[in-house]
Amino acid sequence: MSQAEIVKPAIAAARKPEGPWRRFFVDFFASKLAVVGLILLTVTVVAAVFAPWIAPQNPFDIGTLDIMDSKLPPGSESGDGTMRYLLGTDGQARDLFSAILYGLRTSLMVAGISVFFAFAIGATVGLIAAYFGGKLDALLMRIVDIQLSFPAILVALMLLAILGKGVDKVIIALIVVQWAYFARAARGAALVERNKEYVEAARCMSLCWWRILWRHLLPNCMPPLIVIATIDLAHAIALEATLSFLGVGVPVTEPSLGMLISNGFEFLLSGRYWISFFPGIALAIAIIGINLVGDHLRDVLNPRNAN
Repeated sequence: MSQAEIVKPAIAAARKPEGPWRRFFVDFFASKLAVVGLILLTVTVVAAVFAPWIAPQNPFDIGTLDIMDSKLPPGSESGDGTMRYLLGTDGQARDLFSAILYGLRTSLMVAGISVFFAFAIGATVGLIAAYFGGKLDALLMRIVDIQLSFPAILVALMLLAILGKGVDKVIIALIVVQWAYFARAARGAALVERNKEYVEAARCMSLCWWRILWRHLLPNCMPPLIVIATIDLAHAIALEATLSFLGVGVPVTEPSLGMLISNGFEFLLSGRYWISFFPGIALAIAIIGINLVGDHLRDVLNPRNAN
């Protein structure tokens, strides 16, 4: 066998992507839907983060609003001719383009914070249930079953009826309705991992249970939890918008896509479609972008697809 025949397989093996995250980036551009999702998600995040610098108006600064500019169609100029409203204005004379940017900012913040804490709480409960088993496992999983037996929107409505309106109240409600999904997924993954050699070795070394959970079990249970977190992020954005649309979520003084859609709903029959239409499009773009990226991430982290 020649030297070239020996070296070529070694080079090919070295170039072969290993690991789900490297495969995610290597195969990303092979999926057109994943690329579209990344573009939509990037646009959404950039628009939300840089909203104070991109928006031509602070739509929630009452001093800058002129009631004479209310319900202007897209492309209209302000009464004094100093500003052009690209997407028109709503019933409160707010520039819709600016309001949408600030609404995206609120929606992503509420969804991101709620998913983070739901992830932390749910993963902790699921890992503890799987690791200790027995009566503790049965008790915790019955609580999870009870939580999952109720529709998320119903639980959120009940909580907000008690807590009242506010961004912090919406975050609390979303955490309560989401943590059980992470608990169920973490328990299922941890049950597969808890009897493997590395966990037994950690036990033999007399490591603390919490250290075994966080340093050994959790890293090996992350793939399904990351996928659920991605899906739940889109779900949280939609749920927050729904709650705000119903008038029980974010107060009217705070920017929210759901509140913007609700404000324009009463004007639909009068032909002023843009007040609800453009915030609805922005909401759809955010949710679709996250879901497309999440679908690709799910395919990459699926062990059946591993090379």
